[in-house]
Amino acid sequence: MVGKTRISGILPLIWISCVLILGLVSGCEQQSDWIMFRNTQGRGSTPNGLNPPLAVRWKIRLQSQQDKATSFNSPLLKDDTIYFGATDGNFYAFDLATGYMRWIFKTKGEINSTPYVDEDTVYFGSNDGKVYAVSIKDGHEKWSFDCGAKVLSTVTRYKDYIVFCSHGGSTFFLSLDGKLRFSMPNPVWIYYSFQIDNDIMYFAPGPPEHSQSFGAFDIKKRQYLWLVETGGSDPLWFSFPAIEGDRLHYAICTYGFYELTYQYYALNKYTGKVIWRYEDKSRLKKSKDLYAFDVFYRSIELLDYMAPAVWNNLVIYTSGDTLVRAFYADSGEVAWQTTLDQPTSSAPLVAGDRIYFGVLGDEKKGIPPRLVCLSGADGSIMWQMDIQGAILSAPVSAGRWLVFGTDAYYFYVLEEVF
Repeated sequence: MVGKTRISGILPLIWISCVLILGLVSGCEQQSDWIMFRNTQGRGSTPNGLNPPLAVRWKIRLQSQQDKATSFNSPLLKDDTIYFGATDGNFYAFDLATGYMRWIFKTKGEINSTPYVDEDTVYFGSNDGKVYAVSIKDGHEKWSFDCGAKVLSTVTRYKDYIVFCSHGGSTFFLSLDGKLRFSMPNPVWIYYSFQIDNDIMYFAPGPPEHSQSFGAFDIKKRQYLWLVETGGSDPLWFSFPAIEGDRLHYAICTYGFYELTYQYYALNKYTGKVIWRYEDKSRLKKSKDLYAFDVFYRSIELLDYMAPAVWNNLVIYTSGDTLVRAFYADSGEVAWQTTLDQPTSSAPLVAGDRIYFGVLGDEKKGIPPRLVCLSGADGSIMWQMDIQGAILSAPVSAGRWLVFGTDAYYFYVLEEVF
């Protein structure tokens, strides 16, 4: 997440924490839905194996523009349908196998929230200031809630609540029919993602007396368990957290014009106490055309920027530089690191024991953006594929399918090649 502050007096910022989806294949094929941001407990992983090489099943360009997209947050997959919102203000439902458009729902603003889908409804927010509940059957509106500010956050269902954050406004808890149950002030945070586990919201914006903070909030008792204070620091990015056992994993990015500082954390989810911490500098090739600030700024609309992927006893990060880092989850020791020729463009997905993510290209050198697959065991590069545009949010896996969007407004569905 990002907070309302300024970068060296030049650009307004935002603070961020983050959450994602998946789908299915019929018959005897492997099936798996991905109905929430970053999947179960925000781990960004699925046990379903997805082995390269992969081939394009279908792709579609949603918009034809010269400017690159700065957001394309994660889709959802349920049964045989893909659900996602786009910067053209539309929310789409496509057939997974064929690319046939089942329905389209129009809003009056760009969609930069991450949605949630249940048995019969998909929930999402728009920059028009509303959160919508739409029938997954035919795309008709069931209800909408006007919160008076952009919704640039995770939208999720937890038990009988629909939960989301508005742009520097409030965190809302609605009933399943769209009525306000209660809200919490959110005067600082803008791009905001979170997850809820066992009645605890990680991370909730801090109380008014500690507005520049976030923490663990008990929804039943409506009280904070612990807080992380952020006031007085330089503009930072706080990533979406992943839960693994009693540990909460997340990352921080502090910007500099030529260099970024990364901090990777494991906290005790019950107390907020630091279990381990690892600090590193960004690895970027020196170039008059590429500054660390550019890498940071291009990522802040992505609700899964620096979000960890948890697999076995590893926590894996792609942080927007050229180094993929894997830590042992219990100790924070480096398990392996992989150096790439270009900076990463998306958070990682782990499917089985394979890691998928995007890598930037270099137009001046004629190097196209790529989808990259690493071995989870040792980080070795197993397979790469050139694509049109850089992947923005982490790919999503469903059975033998891989789904993602790019900054050239392309939406891809890939499949395993047998």
